[in-house]
Amino acid sequence: MFLPGEVGHDFAAPQVRSDASLIAAARLLRALHDASVSFVREPDDVWMFPAHEPTEVICHGDAATYNTVFRGQLPVAFIDFDTAHPGPRLWDVAYTAYRFVPLYAPDAAEPTLPVPEACRRLTLFADAYGLSEEERAEFPAVAAARLRALVESMYTQAAAGHPAFSRHVADGHDRRYLTDAQWIEAVFGPRTDNR
Repeated sequence: MFLPGEVGHDFAAPQVRSDASLIAAARLLRALHDASVSFVREPDDVWMFPAHEPTEVICHGDAATYNTVFRGQLPVAFIDFDTAHPGPRLWDVAYTAYRFVPLYAPDAAEPTLPVPEACRRLTLFADAYGLSEEERAEFPAVAAARLRALVESMYTQAAAGHPAFSRHVADGHDRRYLTDAQWIEAVFGPRTDNR
């Protein structure tokens, strides 16, 4: 199936970095999740990633700018569902926000944002998706856990001989995700120093 439009690649592209695009991506993810609630799962379903409890929806698994079709400066569809799997909404929200806000540590090769701007954009994303206060409080820990789970999956797939995952590890993607997970917890997690 062909979807007309352009695939977003990184935060430098104007269609990716606008607030309108961020809000539309959050709403698109919410619509995908809401539509997946009625999906009837079978015991013999096969997923690249294991189900993550609680299984509220079917997670895209890699809803990122590079897997999004943009039309008229706004995201209109997610593509590349090979990593789709059952899981909680917040599990998928965390990774999508990580990619769209973006939530990269300052030493990342990709464009990063000052912390106040990342906070503002994360709030926009959470508002557009409709996250509860409880989900917002859980977000930093879930986002960090999601990135660490991705690294573990990467190691498992690489050890099994999967060439793409072997390449990701060789290129240092695992270290990048682990650094970003630690940064997200430190910056967005609960304060323990009375600041």
